[in-house]
Amino acid sequence: MPPKVYLDIPEHAGDFRAMPGALGDAAGVKWVSVYAENPSRHGLPSVMGLYILNHPDTALPAAVLDATLLTALRTGAAAAVASKMLYRDEPKSVGFIGCGVQAQAILDAHRFVFGPGFAVKAADIRRDAAERFAHENEGEAVSLEDAARCDIVCTATPTRIPVLRRKWLEGRTHINAMGADAAGKQELETAILLDAKIYVDDIEQAHHSGEVNVPISRGQLDPKAARETLGAIVAGRRAAPKNAELTVFDSTGLAIQDAAIARVAFEQARSRGIGQQIVFRS
Repeated sequence: MPPKVYLDIPEHAGDFRAMPGALGDAAGVKWVSVYAENPSRHGLPSVMGLYILNHPDTALPAAVLDATLLTALRTGAAAAVASKMLYRDEPKSVGFIGCGVQAQAILDAHRFVFGPGFAVKAADIRRDAAERFAHENEGEAVSLEDAARCDIVCTATPTRIPVLRRKWLEGRTHINAMGADAAGKQELETAILLDAKIYVDDIEQAHHSGEVNVPISRGQLDPKAARETLGAIVAGRRAAPKNAELTVFDSTGLAIQDAAIARVAFEQARSRGIGQQIVFRS
């Protein structure tokens, strides 16, 4: 899994990413766009993508899939796994800062992992988005400060100006920082990262384009503070944090996750007879 490749389109306030990866009997690449102003300008999702899946033994194409939903699902799953491994207790409350499509996938995954027993607190720069999210999920629309006081806080915004402040956090907190996925993006105040135990999904990607990229580039955060990976804990190579008051999962999105979920989607579609079959001939 090489690091993702970025193609900036500054005149349209967006970029494309190419994310290749191979996993067992699946190999493929996701071509995904992030256009933060798409919803307001065109009524389109900010994230859209296609996935091309190949048979690695022959290199024949297996499928072309819509990767928009797959991206949301695997990102939500990554956040829930991080909460399970790093918070390590049943949360009484989960706060959401940013209440779009990605927040819904993160909430669904947390309910799958922890059950429905936690309170849902929703905050968004658009009050109507927070209220809609809260209404649809039996939660409560609150301020940023109130969302930050939850046991687990999930941020899923495209911001380049931090929206989560250190002074709002109380007691033991785990943060899933899911929004920063390009150079210059930052959701968390640097003081949070200085106080937290940080875990990344991929070291190179995180330092270049994750939540830690801005404070590292400015010399405010030692790169060594962001070298522990969630994968090492899941695989049992590293111990989960003990007695950590503040933990952060810095998610940039892994191509290996895309390959895994694309394979599952392909197998499900084939077993159910879903999709259009095309024969490729040389």
